[in-house]
This record gives sequence, C-alpha cells and structure tokens, in this order.
Amino acid sequence: MISKDFFKALDLIALEKGLEKEKILEIMGRGILNAYKKVHNTSENARIDFNEEKNEIMLSADYLVVEEEALNPGEISLAEAKKKRKSAKIGDVITFKEKIKDFGRIAASSAKQILTQGLKQLEREKAYDIFKEKENEMITTEIVSINKDFVTLDLGQNLETSLPRKELLKSDDASISARLKVYITKVEMTTKGPKVFVSRTDKNLVKRLIEQVCPEISDGTVEIMGIARDPGDRSKVAVYSHDENVDPVGAVVGYKGSRILEVLEALQGERIDIYRWSSKPVELITSALEPAKIIAINPDKKKKQALVIVKDKDLTAAIGVRGQNAKLAAQSSGWKIEIKSITQAKEEGIRYRRLDSEKA
Repeated sequence: MISKDFFKALDLIALEKGLEKEKILEIMGRGILNAYKKVHNTSENARIDFNEEKNEIMLSADYLVVEEEALNPGEISLAEAKKKRKSAKIGDVITFKEKIKDFGRIAASSAKQILTQGLKQLEREKAYDIFKEKENEMITTEIVSINKDFVTLDLGQNLETSLPRKELLKSDDASISARLKVYITKVEMTTKGPKVFVSRTDKNLVKRLIEQVCPEISDGTVEIMGIARDPGDRSKVAVYSHDENVDPVGAVVGYKGSRILEVLEALQGERIDIYRWSSKPVELITSALEPAKIIAINPDKKKKQALVIVKDKDLTAAIGVRGQNAKLAAQSSGWKIEIKSITQAKEEGIRYRRLDSEKA
C-alpha cells in the first residue's frame, strides 16, 4: 500500500513528540498485525514492512497449502492456492500480499487503539529516561495548582509532581506561576507513567545551587567537603581549594557576595555559612563554629570528636538557638563536638591549652 500521507504524519508525530520514528513504526506494525489477526484469527504467519523511500506499507502473510478446505489459521486449500499460483502444490508455503484497507472497521479501530496506547507509553518511557538522568540533580519548576496539603509542580515533558506544603520552605512563595528550584531525589516508573520525587529541604539542593554559581567547583579547583542544613533557616558548608592561590570561601561567595546572593535568592533568604575546610582538626572545628569565638579545643582524632571551650558569655552563641550552630558545625565537619564554658571546664577539672597561646 502506497501512502505518502502516512509517512508525512509519521514525520510530524516524531517531531512534535520527540520520539524515534523506528519505535513509532514498531507500534504501528503491532497495530496492523493485530488488525490482521482480528480477520484471520492469527498473525503468526504475517509480517509488516515499512519502506520510507517508496512511502510503502507492505503486509505479507505465509499460507500452507493443504489438499482440501483450510481448517486452521494460516492454511489455504489447494484449489484456492491455484487461483493465485497455478504451480501451487500441497505442502507449499505461499506468500501473499494482504490489503490493509480490507480489514474492516473493527480491526482498524483496534489498530488505532494500539497506536494511541503505544504512543502514550513511548512518551512515558522518554520522560522517564530524561528524568532518570536528572536524578540527584536540581531543576527549575513552576507551581501550577495549590490546595491545603500540596502544591503541584510542572516539571516539563508533560509531567507534573506534587510536593507537600509542609516540605516547602517557610519563606517560599507558594502562588500560582511561582518558580521553584527543587532537587530530584528519586525517579520511578509506575503503571501510570514516571513518578518524580522532589525536595526543597534536601541539603543537596544547597550543594547544587552553589555548584551552579561557582565555576571553580565545576572545574575541580574548589570542592565542597561537607554540608549541613536546617531547611529554611540556615546551612553550613565546608569548602576546600586544591589550588593554594584560590580562596575557596571567596570563590563561593563571589565579588561583593554576588555568587552567594543567587543561592540565597533561590532559597528565599535561608542563611548560609561558608567556611574553609582543613585537615587539621583545630582549624576545621574553629572555622565550623564561626562566628563563635573559641578559647580552646581538645580533639580526639581516633574517635573524631572534640571538646570545645568558650568564654562563659559566648556559650549560648557557640551552641546556637536550639543547638543549631553546634549541630550544623558537627554535621558539616564530620566531627562530634561538645561545647563547654570556661566555668564548666574548671568545675569538671578539664585541662586545656588556650588557642591564643599556641599555633593552631
């Protein structure tokens, strides 16, 4: 069958949906073979070929020549076979070209249904592949609907996902058309298509945002060594430079804070502390606890834990509201940190050497 319109439509569908023509033809072929089966009770003996150069669709079927009336699908009587090929004899397998237009309305409807369902599945698989590659990455989304429990985000590729409102940052603009950067935590294929799980509270969102604004991280000069986050409130990030001529904190913050400002805007004002990572425990912990002023640090390298001494007046600030500063410092540095005031250390008989009396 010659059909220029079919192949024009094929090109259009492939272009509009971003699908491979070969996969669309595979689905179309299944539909035509299913239509053939509706008429002939089998499709085991049939095959479909598409010739794009000649705009031709060829449906062929093999028939076994039997002596008398054909009782099984895929058989043809000798008398019928001789009408089409005079040399036919019992036991021969004869190939005939079938006319697709003769299948009837029911068979054609079945073929159309298979094509429609197949195209939907192809689109789902394509969307899954795209987002699976973006797993553990950051994307920009748009809020398209809101209810009391969830916001629905447009991810692109005709795909949406729901984010519980409780997982939004307190300062997030939860309004229609608002754009939010989210971190893709997981992508799964379900019976209804791909399911994309996203987060605004994952600490890796902060990491991806910083990587986006700092080319020194992309080229490997600067590395994020640790990160801790209290979503919507504060994060601490430890950075290290593999080039002694590059200040890792300055690289992330940018000239007059230009780079870190982009990150803060994306996080709707969440505070971010950037500090220099060090292989020396005293330097690392001192930096991690900034802006607290440290009097002394007793590190235990084997247990990777440290006792930190501060002035009595600085104890509350060092620990932070609800222990936030100490918690984020510990998580981002990888050290267990205990903080005590000078008075507490004296009462407990703790010995220490002041940092200002030695080289840290």
